[in-house]
Amino acid sequence: MNVLTVHNLSKKFDHQVVIENLNLAIKEGEFVSILGPSGSGKSTFFNLVGGILAPDSGSILLNGETINGKRGFISYMPQTPSLFPWRTILQNVLLGQELHGKTDKEKAIHMLNKAGLGDYLSAYPDELSGGMKQRAAFIRALLSPGSIICLDEPFSALDELTRHEMQNWLLSILDDYRKTVLFVTHNIEEALYLSDRILILSDKPASVVKEVIVPFTRPREESLLLEEDFFKWKRDIHLVLKGLGSDSNGKND
Repeated sequence: MNVLTVHNLSKKFDHQVVIENLNLAIKEGEFVSILGPSGSGKSTFFNLVGGILAPDSGSILLNGETINGKRGFISYMPQTPSLFPWRTILQNVLLGQELHGKTDKEKAIHMLNKAGLGDYLSAYPDELSGGMKQRAAFIRALLSPGSIICLDEPFSALDELTRHEMQNWLLSILDDYRKTVLFVTHNIEEALYLSDRILILSDKPASVVKEVIVPFTRPREESLLLEEDFFKWKRDIHLVLKGLGSDSNGKND
């Protein structure tokens, strides 16, 4: 069953066409990454799915219902954790549920404990490290009632070791709490390691130019990153992006 379906989506700003006739479908429980050249419209696409922007044409369907220009239907986690500094960590992760009128404090505490944040329920964001803040922000998105989570380069500001730690943590959490995830990243390695499928966008105006079905089984182990087959897939995707005029080499930009 498709959770998210996008038909012939187009969006322009003034005379600049950013997205044109974009089509995709995300199945329930899938982890799908979006890769593309810098400035190709990935964040604009997320703003359209989240209802922050309305498309000029085309349709966005969530569980069969058109949500063009409608907010509150998805869970969204931006590049920065965006935790409210005056709320405790527990209060922050419950925010999405509060906005929908129902909270499950017991579940939130359980998930924070699993995330290694059990000792920080009453702490404030400025008392946490960058990785801990990202964990709290993801728990908030996971607890929100939306049927799909949109993650916009959530690990791009973290150092290499912390990013790998967060990737492994995210995989372990999703093994227990399977959710449908749409993930924007510039990092080829990250996309391959986390995803079931990768959609590669063209430069502006953005459309899907290639779909990669990731062949690696779950659960994923970090040793996968050093396997020859992993490097081959990484190289092949890099060549596709290079052909689109991208300067991506597997690193964030």
